[in-house]
Order: sequence, then structure tokens, then C-alpha cells
Amino acid sequence: MRWRLLCFVIMSAFAADAQPKPRARALGIPFEGTPGALDAITDVPGVEVGHRTLISGDSVRTGVTAIWPRGKRSNDPVFGGWFSQNGNGEMTGAHWIEESGFLDGPVLITNTHSVGVVRDAFLAWLVENHRTPGTNVFNGTFYTYPVVAETWDGYLNDINGFHVKPEDAVAALESAASGPVAEGNVGGGTGMVCYGFKGGIGTASRKLSAQQGGYAVGVLVQCNCGGRRQLRLGGLPVGLEIPDAPARAGLDEHPREDTGSIIIVVATDAPLLPHQVKRLARRATMGLARTGSTSGNGSGDLFLAFSTANARAAAATQQAKVDILPNDAMNPVFEGVVQATEEAIANALVAAETMTGYQGHTVTALPHDRLEEVLRKYNRRQP
Repeated sequence: MRWRLLCFVIMSAFAADAQPKPRARALGIPFEGTPGALDAITDVPGVEVGHRTLISGDSVRTGVTAIWPRGKRSNDPVFGGWFSQNGNGEMTGAHWIEESGFLDGPVLITNTHSVGVVRDAFLAWLVENHRTPGTNVFNGTFYTYPVVAETWDGYLNDINGFHVKPEDAVAALESAASGPVAEGNVGGGTGMVCYGFKGGIGTASRKLSAQQGGYAVGVLVQCNCGGRRQLRLGGLPVGLEIPDAPARAGLDEHPREDTGSIIIVVATDAPLLPHQVKRLARRATMGLARTGSTSGNGSGDLFLAFSTANARAAAATQQAKVDILPNDAMNPVFEGVVQATEEAIANALVAAETMTGYQGHTVTALPHDRLEEVLRKYNRRQP
């Protein structure tokens, strides 16, 4: 057990530091908008991201990703909202976000059959560290509803082996940091497949101009959706142009189906109220559509957004004053969500690497050279 734990800790630490991989912009995919300094969700001040990557033997390919809206040392809830584009998936705690307007704690993402253990692990972490949430605290005790979302990694991972343990969720929570975010085969995205290529974790951001308020919009995705023929990058039919790479060796039952799932988390520091934040979550659908998805029946497409403005709003015990961006000023924020979502998915595909896992299944990575050929063919490669 100690050796297993040590191996996983080493791999997780390596993944968290490994950001010298090429990103979609470096390959010349044209994107609209101005990215933040990191082109990541952590461009929104306060946001921290941590991963726990589990790769062992020939069948364990999974993990956990944690996103703290105000950092792991804060228990100050943020205004939040969520949207289900297609509900063949799970995101715990969403009903209370809808009801209360607050996201109280981190967002955790893992595989479909590990939602329960990750949820319980966060509750145990709170108790063991004498931490309380920012709401629902009474007489020294509390109740809370952790937010845990999932996508299915059962093609590459022995999902019914239940390899994610409480300590893995804790490691993702405690390793969270600001700065660059590792992408591809890391954390909850370790075993995922996207548009017939290797998928996983991706992130991107947009920085609004000073005239638009100077706000940051960041997106993180765990992408496991779509069929090969659907993939579009930079507006180009990349999936149709690269049909011959053996995307899923031995898995041809439904090669044209839009199956799988995607979790999209949107962050901003624009001062938005819960109903406005939910509008951001809905705009993630448009960024997803730009990459080709039609949110098929088998896809769980669940999106959550939050605003880090209006600190301590949840702690108010009397009438409180909060800042609000006028609805008529929200268009640049909407646009930032759409653009960053599209780029985050592309970054996940570009960062992911070919992986062999459960029962010898192999999923190939998006070939960078072929992608660049497609961009040149259509004269769309950004210099």
C-alpha cells in the first residue's frame, strides 16, 4: 500500500508541474479573444486547481481534479449557478446551488463510479481539519453538500475496480495551487476520450479590455465527449480530415455516436448575481458546440459557473449590499465564456497523450503534425 501511495504521489506531483507541453495556440489554431497571462482558469484571482493522477499496472487510469474558487484556505462561498445541457451524468450538490445561489466549497471532478467516495472524502477532510463550510453552520456543527461531477473513463480504466480512494481526493484538494494548470492525461481526466482522440483536462481564459471592465473569465473542462467525425477546431472539420488514425483500437460498435460526457467549470471575477452566473453556465454550451458536439443522448454535459466578486456575501446576517454588473454590460463576459470553452477543449486534446489501459484498449492522441497540415490546407494556421 505504501509503495502504491508513493507511486501515485510522485505521478501527481510530476503532472502538476508538467506544463511545458505544447498548447493549441502554439500549433497555430486560430482563436478569438485575448487570453489572460496563463490562459487558464487560474487567471481569475484566487482560483486554485489540484490534480491526483492514478496510473498503475495495465488497468488503473483515473484520478481526481479539485477547483477551489477562493483557494483552499477560504471558506467564503461564491455566487454560483449550474446548467444541464444533457443530464446523462452527475453533479452532486447542484440542487442547493440552484436554490441558494451559492457554491460553498470546491468543485471536484472524477470518474462516474467514484463520485461517492470523493464526496465523502471531502466531508471527512472538513471534519478532520476542523474546517467548516461558509453556510449551514449551527452550534459548532454543520451540514453541507459537496459538489462532485464525473465523466466515464471505463474504456481505459478499470472503473469497477474502485481505485479512487479517500486519500486521492484529499491529495487533489491539498495540492491545489494558483499558476499554470496541468492538462491532458491528469487528474479526473486521466482516462478520458474526446472526439475519438485521447481527451482529459483542458483550461483557457479571456481577459476583458479596460473599457469592458478588465474582468477575467476562466474555464476548465474534463472532456470525454463526441465522435470523431464531429470534431471541429478553428472552425475546420478536423475529425473528417484525420479519419485514419486508430482512435479506439478494437472499439467500433458506435464510431459515429456522440457519447461520453463533459464537465465545464466557468470562473470570473466580474460582479454577478446567481441568476447572471447561471447565464454564464449556459453560454458554455456554445463553446462546446463550436468544437462539434451535439450533446447526444449518452452524453452527460453539465456546466457550473461562479463569480469570485462580492466576498463575504454569504456571511451577512442582515441586509447586505452587493455589486452587480448590469445585464447590458454582460455581452463581453458571455463572449469570453464561449471563446475560453472552445480553447479549453482544444487544449485538452492537444495536451493529451496516447494511452493504453484496461483490457489492452488504446486511444491515440490527436496528432499534432496532422492537425497543422489541416490548418495549412485551409489557410487557417495562425502564425
